[in-house]
Amino acid sequence: MATTTCLILAGGKGERFWPKSRTNLPKQFLNISGSKSMIQQTVDRLKRFIPIEQVFIITNESYAELIKAQIPDLSPENIIIEPVGRNTAPCVGLASIIIEEKYPDSSMIVLPSDHIIKNEEEFVSILKAAVAISQQSESLVTLGITPTYPETGYGYIESTSNRVEILNHSAYQVNKFVEKPDEETAKSYISAGNFYWNSGIFIWRVKVIREYIRVLMPEMHSLLEAMKSLFKSNSRIEVIRSEFPKMPDQSIDYGIMEKVTDIYVIPCVLGWDDAGSWTALERINDLDENGNAINGNILSIDTKRCIIESNGKLIATLGVEDLIIVETDDVTLICRKDKAQEVKNLIKELKVQKLEQYL
Repeated sequence: MATTTCLILAGGKGERFWPKSRTNLPKQFLNISGSKSMIQQTVDRLKRFIPIEQVFIITNESYAELIKAQIPDLSPENIIIEPVGRNTAPCVGLASIIIEEKYPDSSMIVLPSDHIIKNEEEFVSILKAAVAISQQSESLVTLGITPTYPETGYGYIESTSNRVEILNHSAYQVNKFVEKPDEETAKSYISAGNFYWNSGIFIWRVKVIREYIRVLMPEMHSLLEAMKSLFKSNSRIEVIRSEFPKMPDQSIDYGIMEKVTDIYVIPCVLGWDDAGSWTALERINDLDENGNAINGNILSIDTKRCIIESNGKLIATLGVEDLIIVETDDVTLICRKDKAQEVKNLIKELKVQKLEQYL
């Protein structure tokens, strides 16, 4: 059986989880749910069926030491460092030439480092089915999360009725990827029954994605071929440092997935959450009798549907509703829940006011 490899994308800053997520310790390295960090949980899930030697993590220079500390059994060689952020297509392209060198005909799973997945057994079972499809065909495969409410913050995947059955799972041919919808459109997607949240988890054979990059992203392909040549007689780190910044800033969704016709989606019910902002805590944690997600030293009276995180100090609330209150050593955040996606605006303002110590 062909080898299965995995690329974990771990360069994000997790800005919507500020002030807990910071520049030097972003969300993927925090214990958001459970006793391990999100990246540790991601690696543990994969180790259920992939040896750690076949797991690669791509990140930026600032986080390499954090990865070594949190995933001590991962070889430093398997940590790919991007010198500048260039979106997901260059990440996948760079990793594909490095993985191809070691595991030429492997199937490659690409996934984020910071998702919550409660049903791990089902997740592993679905990934095995996706890998099997990729090995038996030239198809690209993605996981589509069966939507539970009309979310407007995710992209969606529309499937056709053409399907294949493999390892007790159904995979449907993709009709198209669609952008984040407004609420009415999201409701219509749920009613239609053949739309899924785009999980950002992809599976393909390395040589197949390399060919798609050649055809659909020729400029990036040329840069990758040049890097491959330079790797033979130069330090890999130095080559990446000098050549990677020339890459186009483009997502794998836009660069490849939205343009390819031979794609299958496997619908999933996994207890999945992308933990994109503070409101995720009320979806992934138990709530008290007033619908509050509370963690730490909290005293609350007549407090409803709030998300409250204490770092040790007592947080006392009285007669408040629908707030996010987060206390760290040096910052206290108070915001309305419906503004959770806009926490990034505070980051921008901190930069404007030159308050970098709080980033």
